[in-house]
Amino acid sequence: MVPFETAAREWAYARRYENSAEPSACLKPWTHLYNWHRPHASLNQAPPISRSGLDVNNLLRHHS
Repeated sequence: MVPFETAAREWAYARRYENSAEPSACLKPWTHLYNWHRPHASLNQAPPISRSGLDVNNLLRHHS
């Protein structure tokens, strides 16, 4: 789960959106980046998904 403060700072208010639909369209890709690719200091620079125990080569299980 993404902390509200982080989502507000890095997704919602990070840039200007041209219309009200654009933020919603950007949320899913941003959440994926945050959970799967963004290094987290509390996890020794690993993304949160690294704690799941999933095999990194099993794409169907990761993205279903």
